[in-house]
Amino acid sequence: MNLQDIKQRFEIIGNSPLLNIALETAVKVAATDITVLINGESGVGKEAFSKIIHALSNRKHGPFIAVNCGAIPEGTIDSELFGHEKGSFTGAHDTRKGYFETVSGGTIFLDEIGELPLETQARLLRILESGEFIKVGSSKVQKTDVRIVAATNKDLMDLSYKGKFREDLYYRLSTVPIKVPSLRDRKEDIHILFRKFSADFAEKYRSKPVTLEGDALQILQHYSWPGNIRQLKNIAEQLSVLDEDKIVNGPELSRVLPPEKPGLPMLIGSHAPEQQFSERDIFYKVLYDLRKDLSDLKSIVFDLMQGNQMANSNEVAKNFNSNFVREEMNTNQSNNNFVSIPTPVSNNSSPQIIDITEAQAEPESLSLEDKEIELIRKSLKKHNGKRKKAAQELGISERTLYRKIKQYDLE
Repeated sequence: MNLQDIKQRFEIIGNSPLLNIALETAVKVAATDITVLINGESGVGKEAFSKIIHALSNRKHGPFIAVNCGAIPEGTIDSELFGHEKGSFTGAHDTRKGYFETVSGGTIFLDEIGELPLETQARLLRILESGEFIKVGSSKVQKTDVRIVAATNKDLMDLSYKGKFREDLYYRLSTVPIKVPSLRDRKEDIHILFRKFSADFAEKYRSKPVTLEGDALQILQHYSWPGNIRQLKNIAEQLSVLDEDKIVNGPELSRVLPPEKPGLPMLIGSHAPEQQFSERDIFYKVLYDLRKDLSDLKSIVFDLMQGNQMANSNEVAKNFNSNFVREEMNTNQSNNNFVSIPTPVSNNSSPQIIDITEAQAEPESLSLEDKEIELIRKSLKKHNGKRKKAAQELGISERTLYRKIKQYDLE
């Protein structure tokens, strides 16, 4: 069966290259029993891909069920998925079979899988690894033969970094990932989809199909469609019901389209979300700031050595905290090359000592690994070995810090 036949059979509309890639992947994986993770924004049609995978698989004669994990309360989701024994909790008046028991031999589609509680994720991982599960309130191990197709509109790896999704479960689910493109990434299909929906609603309401004038078509194709295909279908139905002559121009279409949210600038600094910056970006920023401070300090020291102490004393006070200079003095007490500089803060204060060997030495190493090790050691020493506080200061997760400590043998 070629791709065009599959589109006709399952009413998939569009010729976007990204859509075709997703469909081709679904067709190739359907004949296997591999677990599939479908990624895509809300409203792009992820459930349609799960039905394609089931219908083209060896389980096509078995049962298929779609479960929205985000719509089931946390307190009852284990009972829904795995079943429960009579009297296992308040309201459990009878023994009940869960979806994994009733769908054995078929396919279960777990939509919004990122909403599963961690305890339920552990139960699901056991099914993926051994096909075994235990009903709520039971101690008897049962077997099931179910193919799992999962879907999410969230970044599960990011959730795993935050401790909200099991990393081992993520890797078991995403054996074959399928990315369903958003509607704004397949602009060439927007008008085709709109005409299809308009024809369907014209038949349903026994009216003429809606047609778009040129300016309305431009608006349709350049709109961001945050609700994707579901939103486009709703707009087509709204126009089919409300527009009398069924010929829509730009202003008429704009009135029914929700206003687009303005783009928000990316936050930079301590208030920015951690996920916007990679670990390498954070270290480069720290190293860049450190090198800039050292370069400025060298320049001032050289000026002072040439007899410009008084001219530059205000610059010293302005650009450097005296504590930083004292820390450098304490660090280099074992060396003999020191220069005495009058402290610009007070006329009565004692002179500060700055080590000038740094200015005369060879350029420091720019190895990212060396600087990374140095920063980690300093942060751990500063916080007396407390990794959580050290990780927060470095701007990385505690898990990443632990991995770096192992990698560089900094135990």
